[in-house]
Formats: sequence, C-alpha cells, structure tokens
Amino acid sequence: MDINKLMKQAQQMQAGMAKAQEELADKTVEASVGGGKVTVVATGSGDVQSIKIDPSVIDPSDAEFLEDLVLKGVQEAITKGKEMAEGEMSKLTGGMKIPGM
Repeated sequence: MDINKLMKQAQQMQAGMAKAQEELADKTVEASVGGGKVTVVATGSGDVQSIKIDPSVIDPSDAEFLEDLVLKGVQEAITKGKEMAEGEMSKLTGGMKIPGM
C-alpha cells in the first residue's frame, strides 16, 4: 500500500468535492405546491432564491393556508436541492457515505 498514492487520491477527491460544492451553489431546483399556486426556486446548496405566489391563493381571511403552502414549497425545494447535492457528491465518492458531505 503506497501512502503517497493514497494521500494524492484523497487530495484529488477533496478538490473535486470543493468544485462540486461551488457548482451546486449555481444549480437550482424548483418545487411547486398547491397545484402550482406556489413555486419555490432554491440552489443545490440550500439557499432559497425566489418564491412565486399565484394571486388567487391570497386570501386575507385565510393567511394560514398560504403560510402552509409557502412552508411546504420551501421544504420541498430544500429537499430536492439536498437530493441533487447527494447525487453529485456520490459521483465523486463512488457512493461512499462521508460524514459532513
């Protein structure tokens, strides 16, 4: 077992993962809920970029319904972003689960 070769491979994997994380910050996912009435766009790094709300669901007497839709949309977008990130990272790690990645 060549320790230098292992160290070099680890450094290459680390550099590849850093690059992938940068790229994920630029990739987006979209989640629509409520039959498309609320749409949330988020990055692969989990940052919400935009929320679009169809005016037909804005009812001042039922704010709770809209709040629930927005929350569900944000949660779904973040989940999709995490799934995309996990897929990209597993390509680099060969499917190995590395804590914190």
